Amino acid sequence: MKKNIRIVIAEDDEGHALLIKRNLKRAGVINPIIHLKNGEEVLDFFDGKLYQQELENGVSFILLLDIKMPKKDGIEVLEELKGNPNTRKVPVIMITTTDNPKEIDLCHKLGCNSYIVKPIDYQKFIEVVKRLGYFLEIVEVPSLQ
Repeated sequence: MKKNIRIVIAEDDEGHALLIKRNLKRAGVINPIIHLKNGEEVLDFFDGKLYQQELENGVSFILLLDIKMPKKDGIEVLEELKGNPNTRKVPVIMITTTDNPKEIDLCHKLGCNSYIVKPIDYQKFIEVVKRLGYFLEIVEVPSLQ
């Protein structure tokens, strides 16, 4: 993955966040990772000064977004980000335990770029995150300016 891209993980479960970070690194992803713990933190980040400064410096972002989070859930966050001209182009990958076809369809209708179901089995979860890491190494992220 290009160096001028930041990965934002929106995940309220500390254990899942740690596994995601660790296994992305094992897959070769060396980009900076920002961990946010609830939907309001995500929206505040993308509406804040740090995000604007990074954009001015040519930095792009990719968001790994859980659905079940406190304060604002991932679907609300997705809807707000994709409805805002300043954040509409941020690639969003839903990474969640929810495999409900209606929620998967809704997330795609709202503009998510990909949807990944986190397996409950520990080893399978690790494998899914490693594959995500390999994917992130080759994916092209748009300029957000």
